[in-house]
Amino acid sequence: MLSPQSISYRYLLKKSWPIMLANASVPLLGLVDTAVIGNLGETTDLGAIALGALIFTFVYWSFGFLRMGATGFTAQANGAGDEAEVRAVLGRFVIMAVILGLMIIALQLPIRSLAFSLLEGGVTVESLAMEYFDIRIWGAPATLLTFSLMGLLVGLGNSKQLLIVQLFLNGLNISLDIYFAGILNLGVAGIALGTVIAEWITVCFAFLLIVMELKKRKTPEEAFWSRSGILDRQKLLRTVSANADIMIRTLLLVFSFAFFTNQSARFGDVVLAANHILLQFVTFAAFFLDAYAFVVEALVGSAIGAKRQDLFDVAVKKSTILAAITALFLAAAVWILGGMLINLLTDLEDVRGRASGMLYLAAIYIFFSFAAFQLDGIFIGASSTKQMRNAAVLSLSVYLIAWWLLIDRFGVTGLWWAMIIYVAARADALLIYYPKLRASVGIES
Repeated sequence: MLSPQSISYRYLLKKSWPIMLANASVPLLGLVDTAVIGNLGETTDLGAIALGALIFTFVYWSFGFLRMGATGFTAQANGAGDEAEVRAVLGRFVIMAVILGLMIIALQLPIRSLAFSLLEGGVTVESLAMEYFDIRIWGAPATLLTFSLMGLLVGLGNSKQLLIVQLFLNGLNISLDIYFAGILNLGVAGIALGTVIAEWITVCFAFLLIVMELKKRKTPEEAFWSRSGILDRQKLLRTVSANADIMIRTLLLVFSFAFFTNQSARFGDVVLAANHILLQFVTFAAFFLDAYAFVVEALVGSAIGAKRQDLFDVAVKKSTILAAITALFLAAAVWILGGMLINLLTDLEDVRGRASGMLYLAAIYIFFSFAAFQLDGIFIGASSTKQMRNAAVLSLSVYLIAWWLLIDRFGVTGLWWAMIIYVAARADALLIYYPKLRASVGIES
């Protein structure tokens, strides 16, 4: 078990950098897919990949609770030194991921029908995107299983293994995409096939990695899994309830960004394009800030499992200081270097001008976002999911009120200030519950 003295800034950075690299490797996959199709396919192929990938982004993002839920429960069991429960958490989330993944496959026709009724594309683009969808959907159980396995790695604090799994997935996916789409000239179908195969191989690799790790931590006479432990009714209900809360919170978060994009479109194509570029900066900053949140999830869960308020306080304080410094650095970098980056991303002068004029707003958003990331991590680690759900509802209400008050008078600037108020409100809403959460650490549940 860690001591307060061992949770140094160096320790936190050591745990954070692999997660930063793992996060940053994710968009690389999309860039490679785009490059392969962009050089070997037609414009319609590129549009189909964009449309198909967008559908799966939204579908899978809805199940992000598997990663977050697994992290909190694993970290608490790990902190309590309950190795049997760590393995039971793995079993519960494996079962849940498989069931949900098979449900997605079973419901693929209504999902496809709904998705393509909401998204618009040319006849050829939609036809190719449907072909992509029909192949890619068979990777759903593997993707959801990977979410759960990655959550377990985060909960155990194994950030380097998390990086290995992510790099394995992306490296294999890139290789298979090039082989199927490039060498075999299968186009959009080749990209989808490469992704599905990579997802299934990766989940087997990650599962083997975790099982080997957990076997080292148990005594020889212990069974790896206990049916009664996995199917404990009270713990199963708590798991389902926590995941439902996180799902609601995640969907509200998805809605907030979709609403921002939709409102941007009201101001024309130039503003929509400019805001899209600025959101790429926001996403890039999130790769770094999310790493500290991942680390604090594991440490907070472990402290709660061990009933150690001193560990809780040190983990929260030091990780938050690092996150604040990083957010300040990232905000300054975006503000100072953003103009140059905008010029690299587009050669359209009107888009460049619009994006540059709103650059300071993106920088302000990035700085204020660190508190929301940190508090999300703290509450995920504590499995305090009802509070996260309630805070999401409250902060979204603040966001919509701010938008209503600012949009007519200040236009797109008012839209950005509403988003800044929203990210601050996300943190403030969770701070309401923080004192009670901290006071509960060390108390028998």
